[in-house]
Amino acid sequence: MYVEQLYTGCIAVGTYYIESNGVAAIIDPLRDPEPYMVMAAERDAQIKYVFVTHFHADFVSGHVDLARKTGATIVFGPTAKPNYDIHVGEDGEIFNIGEVKLELLHTPGHTLESSTYLLRDENDLEHCIFTGDALFLGDVGRPDLAIKSDLTQNDLAGMLFDSLRNKIMPLPDRILVYPNHGAGSSCGKNMSTDTVDTLGNQKLTNYALRADMSKEEFIHEILDGLTPPPQYFPKNAMMNKFGTDANFDDVLAKGMRGVSCMELTDLMDKGYLVIDTRTHTDFQHGYIPGSMAIGLDGNFAMWIGALVEDITQPIIVVTDKGREREAVTRLSRVGYDNCQGHLIGGFDAWKAAGHPVETIHVVQPNDIPGIIEREGDLNIVDVRAQGEWDAQHVVGATHFPLATIHSHLTQLDKNKKMYFHCAAGYRSMMAVTILKNYGYDNDNLVNVDGGFNEILNSDMKVTDYVCPSTTMAT
Repeated sequence: MYVEQLYTGCIAVGTYYIESNGVAAIIDPLRDPEPYMVMAAERDAQIKYVFVTHFHADFVSGHVDLARKTGATIVFGPTAKPNYDIHVGEDGEIFNIGEVKLELLHTPGHTLESSTYLLRDENDLEHCIFTGDALFLGDVGRPDLAIKSDLTQNDLAGMLFDSLRNKIMPLPDRILVYPNHGAGSSCGKNMSTDTVDTLGNQKLTNYALRADMSKEEFIHEILDGLTPPPQYFPKNAMMNKFGTDANFDDVLAKGMRGVSCMELTDLMDKGYLVIDTRTHTDFQHGYIPGSMAIGLDGNFAMWIGALVEDITQPIIVVTDKGREREAVTRLSRVGYDNCQGHLIGGFDAWKAAGHPVETIHVVQPNDIPGIIEREGDLNIVDVRAQGEWDAQHVVGATHFPLATIHSHLTQLDKNKKMYFHCAAGYRSMMAVTILKNYGYDNDNLVNVDGGFNEILNSDMKVTDYVCPSTTMAT
């Protein structure tokens, strides 16, 4: 038996490869099927099954493309009714993978079809569980993403309580827990940075698995503190249920088309969005006017989904040399399939051709007290997550989490200079470029270099630190 966790940190997703005697199965694959096919080929194995724990909301799964290319059977849990061929598994159904067995445990609550897969080894001993979003390390899946007219989030939370108590918690403490997500995902509120643990340790440390917890307490605690899900979640869920308009190969081919500087100017006039994927420090020293900064060296796909409201928006990417495929692939992971190409030669080619270039105003945290002395109180805008703000923030600052900045535009005075910061500069640079594209004056938008991390080393006044009880992803 061979089991490998393939963890993709930029979107906090765990995919799993299982193999025994040349037979392989994949659980919750990402959009690009090639890595799984290569892995199986290198190990001289054939992918027989693609198991999906539920209709994912935070990424577009690659199960359809992978099954099409390998002939594998797609398996969902009970009640799943997608618009493509699958095997609808029954609660307790056993799937043979070489000499090992995978048992489907129907664990509704996060969604109705949500299922956990129990892996039994060659001796029929319970080895691990692949819990999807039913159980995370330190948390459980949010129950507010699959609400229907006849169900409330309280109803789903109650189902999840029963699923955990009746299906998962009775399993042996020694078995391993492999969740679908970890810290950084918006699918929960208190996920651990670890990606695997024993069930016994989770019973001791996970607030949602307290032995003395009543169903009413469980419902209250998992709903308390939930922030609204990112706007792309329902769109991705629908793509996973009803299928996508294009397969990954077509999406990749379209996105890998080279676009010249002259063509780019024409496309921008037609409403194409230019995403500059370089680091925020490179971006601030020079960028294409009208482009938006979302760096690949961060949670690129998550922020695309949170900030680009139209999932069909035609996009051109600006990347460092050799990172074009990575950008297109990561866009597709959250359903942004309309990438129409990349700028040939990147920003350097644009600048060398003599096209207009803009820069971002930047200030060092240590300079801010002096600016306050000269100009009076400054309008400092903190775009970090709620949990980060609650833990500690600049005295007198305004708080607008980046994920909700579109809804706060009317509260940001275009006529006042604003000093934006996040933790290190990645998110605040996005905020500045969003506002510039909404017509805010460049002279009124300033990025605080190094963000709150450097503010703590400066003379700026901050509140006392309060240990946060939850860690939110946005």
